[in-house]
Amino acid sequence: MSDNSFGHLFRVTTWGESHGPAIGCVVDGTPPGLKLTEADIQTWLDRRKPGSSRFVTQRREPDQVEILSGLFEGVTTGTPISLMIRNQDARSKDYGDIKDKFRPGHADYAYWKKYGVRDYRGGGRSSARETASRVAAGAVARKILGRRIRIRGAMVQMGDMTIDRSKWRWPTVEKNPFWCPDAAAAKEWEAYLDEVRKRGSSVGAVIEIIASGVPAGWGAPVYGKLDTDLAAAMMGINAVKGVEIGAGFEAATLSGEENADEMRMKNGKETFLSNRAGGVLGGISTGQDIVVRFAVKPTSSILSPRRTVTTKGTETEIVTKGRHDPCVGIRGVPVGEAMMACVLADHMLRHRGQVG
Repeated sequence: MSDNSFGHLFRVTTWGESHGPAIGCVVDGTPPGLKLTEADIQTWLDRRKPGSSRFVTQRREPDQVEILSGLFEGVTTGTPISLMIRNQDARSKDYGDIKDKFRPGHADYAYWKKYGVRDYRGGGRSSARETASRVAAGAVARKILGRRIRIRGAMVQMGDMTIDRSKWRWPTVEKNPFWCPDAAAAKEWEAYLDEVRKRGSSVGAVIEIIASGVPAGWGAPVYGKLDTDLAAAMMGINAVKGVEIGAGFEAATLSGEENADEMRMKNGKETFLSNRAGGVLGGISTGQDIVVRFAVKPTSSILSPRRTVTTKGTETEIVTKGRHDPCVGIRGVPVGEAMMACVLADHMLRHRGQVG
């Protein structure tokens, strides 16, 4: 399988399967001299790991990261940083009954048609387990970006239930299991997802990632656009089916006057009066907040019987047992933050390489 790497100057290659002995990544392009410890990475992995609440998969993985290379006396050397996370609670027997059946909505059939073989234990590389490696890489990317750039994410929609943006409070995000910025919405989602979970079903979500402090000038016209790379990075996250920047699809409903981000001078500096563009114009950052949203489909592994076929072409039904997220979008928040960090770190280094 090719295409397991992303990025240019800051480049990440992930490896491993959901039920293999370990997963991990190799991070190449990190500048030398940065202080980095396993604790720096673990902080972000702990936000993504399973078993953190009743609303996510109950697979119990400590997700303890090990740094295998790229450090000397606590600082980066500029050589590839290899990170490993051991799998400790895989239960492959949960998948024995469906090893010859294709799960509707999952990658089983597509993998089988492409490679002629597939890892039925949790989906192998198509499992959301792979995203732990991205979060680890994102922690390294945040070190490159430094403290002046702040990346935060929130869930703004679950199923057809949306937040009230007038009630958006960032401290609230850390106080509920949904990363929801609206406390009232979070309470409603709790009852809603309990009902979804108890009937063995699942539901989708919309995640919003915001990066503050990014200076103007990152990105390049045409084929090196910052928003192009951000869209590809978010679209590459498991179960993501749609991405938008700034106003996104809403822009199609706006007039030219409404969509234009007008400008004025404030304290001798150019200032935008709105941010429909999501912080990117012509593929280049404007200095405003960079705003990205992505839609996550419902988890494909559900208890409701679904019609399918087997690898031998027999029609049958399937019920996927085991430990699965009723809303995989919940753990998509730290993954989206990590992908934003990786793209921004890459563009920071590319910008520095071109203009100093």
